[in-house]
Amino acid sequence: MKAPGSQTDLIRRLPKAELHLHIEGSFEPEQMMALAERNKIVLPFKTLEDAKAAYAFSNLQEFLDLYYQGMQVLRTEEDFFDLTWAYLQRAKADNVRHVEMFYDPQAHTERGVPFGVVTDGILAAIKKGEQELGITSYLIMSFLRHLSEEDGFDLLVESEPWHDKFIGVGLDSSEMGHPPLKFERLYQRCREIGFKLSMHAGEEGPPSYVREALLDIGVDRIDHGNRCMEDPELVSILREMQVPLTNCPLSNLSLCVIDDLKKSPVKAQLEQGLLVTVNSDDPAYFGGYIGRNYEQTAAALDLSDSQLIQLARNSFTASFLLDADKQRHLAEVDAAA
Repeated sequence: MKAPGSQTDLIRRLPKAELHLHIEGSFEPEQMMALAERNKIVLPFKTLEDAKAAYAFSNLQEFLDLYYQGMQVLRTEEDFFDLTWAYLQRAKADNVRHVEMFYDPQAHTERGVPFGVVTDGILAAIKKGEQELGITSYLIMSFLRHLSEEDGFDLLVESEPWHDKFIGVGLDSSEMGHPPLKFERLYQRCREIGFKLSMHAGEEGPPSYVREALLDIGVDRIDHGNRCMEDPELVSILREMQVPLTNCPLSNLSLCVIDDLKKSPVKAQLEQGLLVTVNSDDPAYFGGYIGRNYEQTAAALDLSDSQLIQLARNSFTASFLLDADKQRHLAEVDAAA
């Protein structure tokens, strides 16, 4: 029998990497209201309580509508610095040692905020996080999948002066109706440039989207991937290839991808030998940061201590870190365990 509080203590001790985090999704309502006031922008929320009440939705599209609305107050390099720095401080409290964060430049440039303002603000906070918090961070530039592939190519050209600042590219936003193969040429070009490739697939979209991302596009990592469990052959391929899955349990619950945390596929994926990780996705909107995701998932699925340790190990194994850095972090996980 598990001792009361023992798993909470274990989760706090375990070093972790967070591999599925949208930095704009860490925008807490208090900070949103403060930046709106600083930038003299009128939001549809009259009070902080109104803003908090708006952080409730029943599907991915309702969330995205609020998500993009909140971004309107992000205007200056300082804003993007403050947003990123606030997240890194919370990550430090959860014993996160390494982060690979997504950001959505197209959501900002299309409203007139220059690419460099967005990117340089985030990068400045990343640098401070490494110096002062001991957290290393890689930046992943995401394409918005509801836009066209040509829009993605335009972003790739616009971002060229910063290409050495990114570890890879991602694909997010509305999944249904926008299969991975819509971006086949764009991802081929990104591979030629040398970027690591990740792609949201199988959150709301069918298992075939995971297949396309994995076998046709050849991504290095699948973000979410829940619905792969509906296809036993696909599960076997994922187990053999050990392509990581970045699961986000509280996100899935908030967006009604699952209606009960006990239905999260995390435990089944561990038992099937898949390289699954636990992450927070958009923590300000989805009920908590990575520590809370570990704690609530462990309680709902009755995860063992060894499974929690495996999740922490998987987080570094699945990262884009160099092998030597992975081994150093894995040794720290084992020491903490």
